Amino acid sequence: MFAQTNIFLMLGAVGSFVAASLHIGIIIGGPAWYRFFGAGEAYAQAAARGELEPAIVTAGIATVLFIWGLYALKGAGALPALPLPFLRFCLSAITAVFVLRGLVLIPSIFGVFGANSWFWIWSSLICLSIGVLYAVGLWQRWRDL
Repeated sequence: MFAQTNIFLMLGAVGSFVAASLHIGIIIGGPAWYRFFGAGEAYAQAAARGELEPAIVTAGIATVLFIWGLYALKGAGALPALPLPFLRFCLSAITAVFVLRGLVLIPSIFGVFGANSWFWIWSSLICLSIGVLYAVGLWQRWRDL
């Protein structure tokens, strides 16, 4: 089965699952992790006060990233029995989101985000990398989807 799967979408899925796991880690890690991963001081303080909003939003992001990973696995050919609706459309939209988020790199390089620019630079590079994996894999598998 692995020989018939698309390596680019498989790696894109790994990227999505790692990102989902990191978001769960942020919830567990608490305020220091919210700060380190660029969620902002307001979210870090809200988490420190025990408010639910940071955890709910972060868990929502983790859930979306996990589902995106499943779509990448399905598109790669690794989950033939899993019925996922609108595969082409969803993989196209996921790819677009990752690439567009990655393109935030351009204003980040010019310091548009001020002191937080380093967060935007490295996170944009990660998103752009995952987006390129999805894009190449989607292009290669398009007719089979």
